[in-house]
Amino acid sequence: MDVDRAFLHTLAKLKPLISPISLNNLELKNGFIVAPMTTYSSLDNGIISPNELPYLARRAQGGFGAIMTAACYVHPSGKAFTGQWGCDNDDKLDSLSQVAKAIQENGAKAILQIHHGGRQCPPALAGGECISASAIAAENPKAIIPREMTDDEIERTIQDFAQAARRAKQSGFDGVEIHGANTYLIQQFVSPHCNRRTDKWNADDLLFPKRLVETVLAEVGPKFPVGYRFSPEEPETPGIRLETTKRLLNELCNFPLSFLHISLRSYDQVSIHEEGTEPTLKQIHQHLAGRLPLFGVGSIRSAEDVTKSLSLGANALAIGRGAICDVDWVTHYQNGEPIRSTLSKIDFPEAYILPAGLAKRIAEVPGWFDFDE
Repeated sequence: MDVDRAFLHTLAKLKPLISPISLNNLELKNGFIVAPMTTYSSLDNGIISPNELPYLARRAQGGFGAIMTAACYVHPSGKAFTGQWGCDNDDKLDSLSQVAKAIQENGAKAILQIHHGGRQCPPALAGGECISASAIAAENPKAIIPREMTDDEIERTIQDFAQAARRAKQSGFDGVEIHGANTYLIQQFVSPHCNRRTDKWNADDLLFPKRLVETVLAEVGPKFPVGYRFSPEEPETPGIRLETTKRLLNELCNFPLSFLHISLRSYDQVSIHEEGTEPTLKQIHQHLAGRLPLFGVGSIRSAEDVTKSLSLGANALAIGRGAICDVDWVTHYQNGEPIRSTLSKIDFPEAYILPAGLAKRIAEVPGWFDFDE
């Protein structure tokens, strides 16, 4: 990656993103956001667990401009994880309000990520079956063939997202993010691997996300911030390529969204299909040409990573694992102090204020987090 070192050095000295930023109608005290991370900790009925609130509150205290919640399912058929919480019914309004208050009372804006897992949902969690754009299983030896959604189910799901956004607004959140990435339902409609339909929902492969965004925005009104998360590529053949994503972004830029949020494993990764060494983040930034603000994410662990991410075109940064390893990530960055990038093996759930389900998951997945020697 060819980056001007003098430029990076200047950015690093200025400590960028610490000042307040305006992203269309989303005002943040700084440009650092806790990335949405599944906590595996909510109650079986989709209500937030009490031990998730201190986890969120402590990250807000750590100086982040906003906390983006774990994916919140908009319909029971979209529940993709054990311990996932829901925004599928008005009986969840108190649960949602508790989360918004825990974040806001500790100094950060609260953004609810709304989600449907589609064919990624285990049937046992999603009402006995999984549904998707078409009856095509994911490329996974254990994947289940989903049932193709009917036209009525598709229309209902669009309304489910809109009503979830309405509940977010009603319960006091500062905005929502539509989860259109990471192989979940919205991406499944865009993907030529999953979407093999013979009706209007494939004749226009972008119809589902366009209708969904339009309906959400109409429900919450023009002043309520709405963002959209997307994955720029997928490994399957046929599958989403950068050209598909650029078409999608062109359509999304026609809507008054507050931000777009690119999902990457690493902020500096290159295309998994196309030749060349130009980072995907930079390609997307250049394609957007300033039409909508762009959140960057992916292995941002240090001040140097911040500087490099900004040089590739990110307007704000979502911090995932870093926000777990260092609850005061932003404060340490601002003060030029060391930022933790590892966990201690001793009492790490308590030391890092982690809900039980997330702590258990971290301990069980080799290589997900680095631990101190």
